[in-house]
Amino acid sequence: MAADAAETWRNCFRQWPAELERRGVLVTNFNEQILFNNFSTSDDMLLIERQAPDTVGARLVLVAYRNIDALKIVDVVKMKAFQSMGFVVPVRAK
Repeated sequence: MAADAAETWRNCFRQWPAELERRGVLVTNFNEQILFNNFSTSDDMLLIERQAPDTVGARLVLVAYRNIDALKIVDVVKMKAFQSMGFVVPVRAK
């Protein structure tokens, strides 16, 4: 199951909506929440740029996709923007 989750996260970041700023809060499975304002992807890892350095001065963080638990979006955005990630907005019954 971990490999499936890793692939899901990789696809999420690679299919990031064009209208959404490349920022948010990454929640890891080692209980860290990382506020970021940019990212790059590779096949196995996500490279995120912190908005501000952490307590030891680190500004860039490499995280394996399998270590990602959640992603928090900090911008106001319409749900329709996430269709590029594979999300479907249900049609309301009339």
